Amino acid sequence: MNPTQNPAYRPTALITGGVGGIGRAICHTLALNDFQVLFTYRSKADEAQQLEKELAGSGHQSFQLDVSDSHQIDKLALTISDKTRQLDLLVNCAGMTRFVPHQDLESLEDELIDQIFQVNWRGSFSTIRSFRQLLENSPEALIVNISSIAGKTGEGSNVAYCASKAALDSMTRSLARALAPKIRVVSVAPGVVETEFIKGLDPEWREKQLLRTPSGHFAQPEEVGKAILHLFQDLKSLNGCRLDLDGGRPLG
Repeated sequence: MNPTQNPAYRPTALITGGVGGIGRAICHTLALNDFQVLFTYRSKADEAQQLEKELAGSGHQSFQLDVSDSHQIDKLALTISDKTRQLDLLVNCAGMTRFVPHQDLESLEDELIDQIFQVNWRGSFSTIRSFRQLLENSPEALIVNISSIAGKTGEGSNVAYCASKAALDSMTRSLARALAPKIRVVSVAPGVVETEFIKGLDPEWREKQLLRTPSGHFAQPEEVGKAILHLFQDLKSLNGCRLDLDGGRPLG
């Protein structure tokens, strides 16, 4: 019997950026499906502690982490390796951006560009690098990089953000080849997701995005969690590809 089909088998997942709107939903979905959930947060310790209490089941734990600091990631990998011999699922969900009009090149300063790539691309790569050994100890390891349709359409909060997500998708393809057959690597690329952040944006902007989305509605955060769950449990032949959750947005 494959270990993942054993009723006694309880997979362990690590989610970076776990207290954000999408990350929180991923944590809840996995906990409800009997994962041990480990998640990171950058600065919102109170929210992280509250999320730990909310998650179904037991054994969940949060860790403070700045994914732009590779040394912190290495230390976290050592800490987690003392708690478990394997990691079955890694979800790189930590990310950042800032709204800068694409035509306003002067406002997209070098410091912001570097910060976006350090978090959105290098942070994901560094996390994979640090946790590779724990993942290879799993019978069926999966890495999910949370991307964005901005990496495909070139439309998003700013030019650097779009480029960082395109780079993340390219890394997904490269590492799917490099880490096979022990580890699968897949990107999940949402469009606009109905998080509290999105709900608080300008209603006119929201309406414009809805009109450009053929499905007529935004994705729910829980859909991202369910997609990751199915990638892990059922869609085992998917590797080195990107799963778009965008309501057909590029068609609009």
